[in-house]
Amino acid sequence: MLYSLFKHLVVGPAVARLFRREIIGKDRIPAKGPVIFASNHLSVIDSILLPLAVKRQVFFLAKSEYFKGRDFKGRLTAWFMTSVGQLSIDRSGGKASEASLSTGVEVLDTGRCLGIYPEGTRSPDGRLYRGRTGIARMLLAAEQPVPVVPVVMIDTERIMPIGAKRPVRGSYGIVFGEPIDFSEYRNMPADRFVLRAITDRIMSEIAALSDQEYADVYASTLRKKLDAARR
Repeated sequence: MLYSLFKHLVVGPAVARLFRREIIGKDRIPAKGPVIFASNHLSVIDSILLPLAVKRQVFFLAKSEYFKGRDFKGRLTAWFMTSVGQLSIDRSGGKASEASLSTGVEVLDTGRCLGIYPEGTRSPDGRLYRGRTGIARMLLAAEQPVPVVPVVMIDTERIMPIGAKRPVRGSYGIVFGEPIDFSEYRNMPADRFVLRAITDRIMSEIAALSDQEYADVYASTLRKKLDAARR
């Protein structure tokens, strides 16, 4: 109830005033049952704009730092993240990462929609990067087959680039692709070959919808190199 009110009475009208948008393929979104929206990731604002294009509530797994602030700004950020359907996860690795995957699987097992950025982080230069296999692990761990809808966000980095404190007026687009069925993989062992095959298929579908150049390396690897160069 809080999410619906916040989406339609607060965030939706504000976004409509600030930005022009074009959405393609909304008719491809399943009306019920578990769904994963697998999207490229250009801006932090993607997690707000994508759910506004979907009638159903979309949950995203957000890093726990967004929920830990104890001052006014921190509490406001935590409230906002919760209001727009963000779920806190610990990305420190090991058991924390396994718990994060379980959170995503729980969303799917209750028939809801989960938004995932397979690249793992925002693109540092506008290119599309290699996908992480966490999305494949969730698909195979879910109780029932889950369709994956590939999504492409367009020009969102122009209205809120990395490092920007607030968005600027502009236009953006969202393209939803045909749902991908991975049922054939459910009886296979969840080894690295199967996980990579599923993930690469998803990234291939995203790339086919996008005009982004594809880079077969992890975005986080490039970001670390760029950060080191700045230092």
